[in-house]
Amino acid sequence: MANRINLHLVSEATGETLNSITRATASQFEHASIVYHRWSLVRTRFQLHRVLEGIETEPGPVLSTLVDKALRAELQTACEKSGIPVVNVLDPVMAVLQEALGEKASARPGRQYVLDADYFRRIDAMHYVLAHDDGQAQAGIAEADVVLVGVSRSSKTPTSFYLANRGIKAANIPLVPGTIDPPGLETPTCPVVGLTLDPEALIEIRRHRLKLLGAAPGGRNDQGDYIDTESVKTELLWARRLCAQRGWPVIDVTRRSIEETAAAVITHMQAWHDRKRKAAEHPGA
Repeated sequence: MANRINLHLVSEATGETLNSITRATASQFEHASIVYHRWSLVRTRFQLHRVLEGIETEPGPVLSTLVDKALRAELQTACEKSGIPVVNVLDPVMAVLQEALGEKASARPGRQYVLDADYFRRIDAMHYVLAHDDGQAQAGIAEADVVLVGVSRSSKTPTSFYLANRGIKAANIPLVPGTIDPPGLETPTCPVVGLTLDPEALIEIRRHRLKLLGAAPGGRNDQGDYIDTESVKTELLWARRLCAQRGWPVIDVTRRSIEETAAAVITHMQAWHDRKRKAAEHPGA
């Protein structure tokens, strides 16, 4: 295959940085076939030699996040001898920060994974999502950083878990037609964001869900309001109107990935906090 290449990802830590970079860049090449060779936790010369053997066996470009000077130099030298390009992806950002901060980088591998306050905040947020999924533990909603609302199967739970990985405590509450005041949201103390999607997409998701649950074809679940086109349209319209009445922003997740939905939620959270801050600074304005 003309567009097939080997791509070696060499990291002193877990390799998540390189995975994210390659996902973002490789997706722009529609006809490429990339064989990934992931080399993580490379912190000794012995481990690096195994990497170099792999690169020699299956040559291809190398992306590296090595920060140890000796390992970087050995990798660079070996690849130059073989005519293989190496990109140290952290270098441009490190250079900018060193110049801006007037401080030299410490060059210590894996520092982003230390057990610091941010780490424990993410773990705490994950526990929070587990305890407050789908309207559970309503008394604890006051501790939420954001509350996601939406009809059944509108991706509230996966978005909540993604936000938790960013250290954000996200509760989610289902919107059920006929429930004028969603439990726990009479007087919300944090941003509330609605999630919605196209009726056709929602019906397809719900059909798949019923199939996984083993619902019998032709039974009540197959013919009921849950996947009936007109009923679903009415349900979604009701949910949108409820959010509009409460002043809750709504995100259409039909063609969004979970990552994109989470980014939009964070934008709404920032806007909510900005309004609160301005109101506090200029009372009565």
